[in-house]
Amino acid sequence: MKILPLKIPESLKKIKSPPKELFYQGNTSLLEKPKVAIVGTRKASQYTKQSILSISRELSKIGIVVVSGGALGTDISAHRGAFPNTISIMANSLDIIYPKTNSDLIKQMAEQSLLISESEFGVPAHPKRFIHRNRLIIGISDFVIIGEADSRSGTSQSMRIAREMEKEIFVLLHRMGESVETNLYLKTGWAKGIFNLDSFIDDIRNRYGVKEDLFSIADKEDPFLAFCKTNPTYEELFNKFGDEVFEYELDGKFEVIGGRVYAV
Repeated sequence: MKILPLKIPESLKKIKSPPKELFYQGNTSLLEKPKVAIVGTRKASQYTKQSILSISRELSKIGIVVVSGGALGTDISAHRGAFPNTISIMANSLDIIYPKTNSDLIKQMAEQSLLISESEFGVPAHPKRFIHRNRLIIGISDFVIIGEADSRSGTSQSMRIAREMEKEIFVLLHRMGESVETNLYLKTGWAKGIFNLDSFIDDIRNRYGVKEDLFSIADKEDPFLAFCKTNPTYEELFNKFGDEVFEYELDGKFEVIGGRVYAV
C-alpha cells in the first residue's frame, strides 16, 4: 500500500502545534464521518478491553469512526471493535509497523481503514512521539472516550488536551481503587460516565444525527469472524486474538465442533 501525502484536515489546523505535514495509507473518506477518540492505558484490564471492544463495535454500526493510536491494550481493542471504520494515528512513520503484536490488524487497516502519521519514512516509535501524537487523535475527533487511566499517564495528557479543546468526554465506570484517573474525572465533573451501552449509543445517535446501522458492513468484514471462517483450532484462535476470544464467545459469535471453530 502506497504512503501518500494527506491534506491537513481543518480540525487539525486549529490545534496548538498543528502538523506541518501528514501522510496516510488507506481510506480517506473516513475523515468525512463523525469521529470519536478512544484512548486509555496499554495495560488495560480485561474488563476495559472487552468494554471498549463492545462500545467501538456499536459506535461503528451507527456510523461513528473510531480514532485511536494503534498501541496495545485500549487502542487495539478500539480498532478491532470498529474495523474497518477506524483511523489510527501512529507515533512512527508508516513504513514501520509498531507494535509487532498488532501487525495483522495494522496491515488490514492500511488496506481497508486509515493510517495517519506526521512522518513518511524511517521514523521509529518513541515515548515523546506517543505523547505528541495524542493532540492529533483528540483534535481530529468530535468527542472522546477514555477507557482506563492512571495518574501521570499519557492518557492523563489526552484528557488535558481534550479539556483545552472543549471536547465532550466520556469515561468507563470502574470499581474503587481501579483506574484512579477516570474515577477522578467523574468526581470533578470533567467527564460523563457510560452507565449503560444502549442508552449511550442512543444518545450519540440522536445528537450526532447518525443513521442506525449505517456502517453495518463492519460486522461482515470483522477480522475475528473472518478468521473463524477458516475453521482454526481454539488454540490457534486464542494465539491470534488473545482475550478478545472471550468477548466473542460470550456473544455467541462462534462455536467449537470437533476441535474446530466455526462462525455462527
